[in-house]
Amino acid sequence: MGRDRVKRVAGPGRIIGRAHGDGRLRASGRDPRVAISGPGLESKHGGGMGKLRVGLLFGGRSVEHDVSVVSATSILNALDRTRYDVSLIGVDPDGRWHLSAGAASDGPKALSAVLQETSVFLPAVPGETRLQPSDDGAKTSVLGAAARLDVVFPIIHGRGGEDGSLQGLLELADVPYVGSGVLSSALQMDKDVAKRLLAAAGLPVTPWVTFTASALARLGPRGAAERAEAELGLPAFAKPANSGSSVGISKASTVAELAAAIALAQRYDRKVLVESAVDAREIEVAVLGNDEPEASICGEIRSHRDFYDYEAKYHDDSTELIIPADIEPHESEQLRAMAIAAFRALDGEGMARVDFLFDRNTRRAYVNELNSLPGFTSVSMYPKLWEASGLPYPQLLDRLIELALERHDRRSKLETHAPPPLAGGSPVAKPKQA
Repeated sequence: MGRDRVKRVAGPGRIIGRAHGDGRLRASGRDPRVAISGPGLESKHGGGMGKLRVGLLFGGRSVEHDVSVVSATSILNALDRTRYDVSLIGVDPDGRWHLSAGAASDGPKALSAVLQETSVFLPAVPGETRLQPSDDGAKTSVLGAAARLDVVFPIIHGRGGEDGSLQGLLELADVPYVGSGVLSSALQMDKDVAKRLLAAAGLPVTPWVTFTASALARLGPRGAAERAEAELGLPAFAKPANSGSSVGISKASTVAELAAAIALAQRYDRKVLVESAVDAREIEVAVLGNDEPEASICGEIRSHRDFYDYEAKYHDDSTELIIPADIEPHESEQLRAMAIAAFRALDGEGMARVDFLFDRNTRRAYVNELNSLPGFTSVSMYPKLWEASGLPYPQLLDRLIELALERHDRRSKLETHAPPPLAGGSPVAKPKQA
């Protein structure tokens, strides 16, 4: 989820330190700085070595709409225009898609203006990947070349963008897209299911209890708080299972506070998690890749608030981004290995930011959550971690697009029809008669 922050575009927040060289970059064999090339990068619409047309998809219906616009602005500014043509596709707060038929313009205001442009939709059928006007009377030709898509770069944070629903549409339309697929996106969004899978993979997570809507209806917030307190103790956090930017998350030190926190979280999702609170530092690692993911160096978020809440992420100018994190080399290597293991446990592809809680007393690390579409402003933690690891922002975008095309090419070669009958009959063996 895109919790790195609109506020840092204007200057608040600081980056401390630099990378310690390539020796801290790679967790697997491939160097992600390798320049992209090859036939997979040719436009299927332009022919030959024509530029790829990238559909930059931003906005959305979630509370992170504005963060998405800023992330998309940074991506637009960094994309190599000698390599890519860009189609700006904005999703307004009501969920309608809009396409700018003119040349892509830079700046948040320019991107916000896209939401006033022609309303379009993407047909959920394979074929020529072309946006269509929503107005039945309009001709597709009015959209021009911007309607054609070679690859989509979705940067819609939160619900409707990184929960698998958008990825499902892009799969049905057979469009290559940046980031994780349907299953992994949904898993990373759902904190309850993610914690179960991470724990099953042997990765440390903080103790938690989940309350479904029916359980909350039966117990009520007070009853749920009392049960959580009996199982976990206090203090504890209550959070929606599916949400971003710390919306709906509260820390509680008493049963009464926990009941209020559960009631708040219940407003944002049908499931509510209550987790044991840990006196911890927040360490983050950026992961990049498909089947052979790589981990960046570690970074740390330092907030002067009780925890890294919505205010700290968007309005508190004292929040610090520290790269590299001030931890021992062996601890850094351990966290990077854990980040890759977590990415694989949730079947990640393309990218993810893995967030850890690093206990101040025991120095034990817990996987807190994975974010399949992290914030992508020029000062967001994900691109900053890769920049400090030796991979500049424009080359990071190149690599993500390459990974999207690589995955789509691999999947397009899979069989989608039943095998032909065997000679003399069906390929399915028939049961013998008694």
